[in-house]
Amino acid sequence: MMKKLFALILTLFVLQGSMTIAAPAKKKDKNMTRTEICNKNMQELFGGSMATTGNDVEMMQILQKYIFGEVFTIGNLDNKTRELITVVCLTTMQTLPQLKSHINGALNAGNSPLEVREAIYQCAPFIGFPKTLNALSVLNEVFKERGIQTPLESGVTVSEEDRYQKGKEIQEKLYGDEIKQAMKGLPDNIGDDAARFLTEVCFGDFYTRKGLDIKTREILALAVLVTKDDDITLKSHIKGSLKAGNSPETIAAVILQCMPYTGMPNALHAFTFLKEELK
Repeated sequence: MMKKLFALILTLFVLQGSMTIAAPAKKKDKNMTRTEICNKNMQELFGGSMATTGNDVEMMQILQKYIFGEVFTIGNLDNKTRELITVVCLTTMQTLPQLKSHINGALNAGNSPLEVREAIYQCAPFIGFPKTLNALSVLNEVFKERGIQTPLESGVTVSEEDRYQKGKEIQEKLYGDEIKQAMKGLPDNIGDDAARFLTEVCFGDFYTRKGLDIKTREILALAVLVTKDDDITLKSHIKGSLKAGNSPETIAAVILQCMPYTGMPNALHAFTFLKEELK
């Protein structure tokens, strides 16, 4: 186990030497300590500063300085996007108390209620509907506390008649027909139905919705898959995210943003797939 962990940590150093993922703190923060940066980001997102009291203040200070004082300074993501990624990670993990805090953080960072809702909706094809509904319960609780009127405006842009075609248009640009080919040969032609559901539901019902563009939806899908440590699907979505217009630097920053929440092994694993894709 120790050998595997050492290998993963070594991979991170290799990646830092070969890709632009370890940029210095943002220009406006270059003369600030990580504690000062942490407090600034926590004030923006949560209206407070780093923990100084409590039963586990040492743990809280380690995680807060690491996340908000260091991870938030690396890569080309703004705080709005970072908080959407965090919301998706926590939705996937079903860590609902932390999710509530970061839904507030996402709104405080400048995301609209619609954008936060769509980030959670986007999880459904990848984590299933029960976990997504749990997260939406937390979301609606936050909306109620903040006086945000629900239900929000509809995000639907497709009809029953065109959802397959609209989904297919998005899917083929990013992934071709790889799933349809992979599902061929299953008993009773069930593979054809599975492939159709992917087109209709994932790409037709979700990727076509208002509130988030395709590039952002692909970023969030990556965050889900990094959190799940889903090898095959993650590899595919790294390719799809690049085709959607996300740069390698952005994808690397997304993976790194997931690291404090998923644990280091998941993120380091994902970095190896990105590195393979960029060879």
